[in-house]
Amino acid sequence: MLGRGLTLVAGTDEAGRGCLLGPLYVAAVILDKTRRIPGIDDSKKLSAQARSTLAPEIREKALAWKVIAVPAREVDALNVYEATRQAMIQSLLALDPQPEFALTDAMRLQSPGRKPGFALPYWAIIHGDARSVSIAAASILAKVDRDAHLEQLDRQYPQYCLARNKGYGTREHLEALARYGPCPEHRRTYQPVKDCLVPRLPAASA
Repeated sequence: MLGRGLTLVAGTDEAGRGCLLGPLYVAAVILDKTRRIPGIDDSKKLSAQARSTLAPEIREKALAWKVIAVPAREVDALNVYEATRQAMIQSLLALDPQPEFALTDAMRLQSPGRKPGFALPYWAIIHGDARSVSIAAASILAKVDRDAHLEQLDRQYPQYCLARNKGYGTREHLEALARYGPCPEHRRTYQPVKDCLVPRLPAASA
């Protein structure tokens, strides 16, 4: 994109889309091509220490960045795809300066079947967090902020071991969910949580 005369290219990505608990985090970043940040990669490929080191450098050197948290109740109300799409648009529109072009990690920003509501040209790239440094930078910011929030929630709800599983459906999380039931931060529309909300019928007597 930069070779075609565009200098304000934003990347956007999410963290926590598949989690059973906690907010969805979405970030958008416009990197400065004159200030390289070595080591940026898909956040899933980086250690927690590497992400924590890169995140403040991205915030310092980027031309613009924005992180948005979408509460679990809003994810349930909209569905996770629509919640992600809307948060990506919000994060892009919040950037100053405004981008000329956007790159997403396979997410279409236009809502199917509706009138166009987002005029910024964009490209939805398959495996974009591994192919675009700006998408990777956004994935790092979203992941670091979400992990920090889940560690706070771990102190509030220690029974779910959130500092370790970060809200994902690990075995220990599912076992705790079955034992204690969902907390207010669980996503009610996700199947493992939904299963815990259905009253169990007593076993039929012989």
